[in-house]
Amino acid sequence: MVGVSVSVNGRTHDCQVEPRLLLSDFLRHDLELTGTHVGCEHGVCGACTVLLDGEAVRSCLVFAVQTDGREVTTVEGLAEGGELHPLQAAFRQTHALQCGFCTPGILMTLVPFLREYPDPGEAQIREALSAHLCRCTGYANIVAAVRLAAVEAPAS
Repeated sequence: MVGVSVSVNGRTHDCQVEPRLLLSDFLRHDLELTGTHVGCEHGVCGACTVLLDGEAVRSCLVFAVQTDGREVTTVEGLAEGGELHPLQAAFRQTHALQCGFCTPGILMTLVPFLREYPDPGEAQIREALSAHLCRCTGYANIVAAVRLAAVEAPAS
């Protein structure tokens, strides 16, 4: 077992973990943060995307021990003070999800994307979304949600 001290959604966790424990499993099973979904377990589908020090990463490709001394944000950490994050609100308003399995990972990819591209065009949004597999939506409403979030809360 290896000692890890990691901040997750602003709360520090001091834990002992197996060296081979994946971040996705640590979040879901040890911390009971089940918003991070596990799909392919190969980094292809994007469902497990979280923020590590503010950057989107596939949590199925990161070991929990690699987060020692770092900050992790999951989809549970997006809303603040009972208020949805602008992206979450835009997804809700534009009906940008159906089954919702891919949604947390997509949201976690789009947060740093909008930080880097505060006024993205459709092609840029679709390029960012190309890293995610969604079998339900056809992506049109997701693109609309990103455009709405960019207008409603630039550089969030």
